[in-house]
Parts: sequence; structure tokens; C-alpha cells
Amino acid sequence: MSRTKTADTIEFPSFDASKATDQIRAFAEKGVEQSKEAYAKLKTGAEDTQKALESTFETAKTVSNDLSLKTIAALRANTEAGLSHFEALIGAKSLSEVVELQTAFLRKQVEMTVEQAKDFQTVASKAAEDVSKPIKTAFEKAMKEVKAA
Repeated sequence: MSRTKTADTIEFPSFDASKATDQIRAFAEKGVEQSKEAYAKLKTGAEDTQKALESTFETAKTVSNDLSLKTIAALRANTEAGLSHFEALIGAKSLSEVVELQTAFLRKQVEMTVEQAKDFQTVASKAAEDVSKPIKTAFEKAMKEVKAA
């Protein structure tokens, strides 16, 4: 008989299905909310990246036009200098005048080439900075958001 009394006094924990359902629902809602937040961040990041790429493309197009115009101007200046030099050589009266004209022309060409190289370097440096700026800005913003999260 003592066995029966012991069995009557032991309580087994009961399983409350409504509490389990509430916990599962809360867990699922939290997961959905986190997924929405992650999607929103991903969408914003993708939009920012797209804007940065579009801006970079437009800047590259503008820079390319600037470099093309600078190249055309340099070619024009070199051609005009060459033609002027050729006309001067045709009008030369002596060999010493030809040598003098040729020496002056070569010196002027070297100076012009150095100046043109400096101009191209300046334009190319600015171009590289301008083209990379939108991507750099987008990357820095993304890194700040990652650190904040």
C-alpha cells in the first residue's frame, strides 16, 4: 500500500500547448522581423551601390570627354607647330638658318611635350579621384553601417 500512496503524491509536469504555441509564434515573428530588417538593409545597400555606380559611370564619361578634348588640343598644337616649322624651313636661305630653326623647333617641342604631359597628369589625377569618389563614399557608408549593426 505504501506504493500506491507514493504514486498518488508525485506530480508530473504538465505540457501547456498554448504556451508552446505562443513561444513558437513569438519566435517566428521575431525571425520575420529580423528578415525584414536584413532585406531592407540589403535593398538600401544595393540601391546605394547602384547610385554610386551610375555616378561613377557618368563621371567617367565626363572625364573621358575631357581627356579626349585635351588630346585633340595637344594634337592640334603639335600639328600646327610642325606645319609652321616646315614653312620656316622652306623659307630658310642657308644651312646655318636651317640648323638654327631645327634647334629652336626641337627645344620648343620638348618644352611643349613636358607642358602637355603635366596637363595630362593633372587631368588624369583629377579623373581618378573623381571617378573613385562615389564608390569610395558608398563603401565608407556601408562600413559605418556594418560597424553600427
